[in-house]
Amino acid sequence: MTFDALLARSTDTFTQRALHHELVDVAVADLDTVLGRLFVAATPAGIVQVAFAEVDRDELLADLAAKVSPRVLEAPSDLLDDARRQLDEYLHGARRAFDLPVDLQLARGEFRHAVLAQLPNIAYGSTWNYAELAAAAGRPNAVRAAGSGCATNPVPIVVPCHRVLRTGGALGGYAGGLDRKAWLLELEQRAE
Repeated sequence: MTFDALLARSTDTFTQRALHHELVDVAVADLDTVLGRLFVAATPAGIVQVAFAEVDRDELLADLAAKVSPRVLEAPSDLLDDARRQLDEYLHGARRAFDLPVDLQLARGEFRHAVLAQLPNIAYGSTWNYAELAAAAGRPNAVRAAGSGCATNPVPIVVPCHRVLRTGGALGGYAGGLDRKAWLLELEQRAE
């Protein structure tokens, strides 16, 4: 048996035992999509993180270990399988909304949670501006804070912060880059 085969077998055995003994608090996977590679993490409560390939994977893992649990493992998960399927369907225009539980524990602050809770209310193919989002979240004068809530959204695409624009209609920012934000908005417009 080659070293690589032995290592793969040992890793599989370790993963299966960790899952069997419920020693995994965060399961992670890399998903290949039309937008490039996405890093997705799930806890028993829901999808806790979606990140684009430009973000350093080791930093993401360290952040999850520090803020959620040190028991992070690349492991099979029904929730990650559902996320993979639903993201693929959405990115190919076959899904308009996600039916995934979301775990927002990486979002810090009451107002950020309020902002993120409003994002799924923006209809597929529609947009709001940051002022509308701030008002919907209960603080109409907190436009910049609403933008900050979108900028730090730990589960972009699934929680659709790409549907929020600047007041004048400009794209604003996006964790995945403005090209991806424009692509997502165009995808939704085409499907309408």
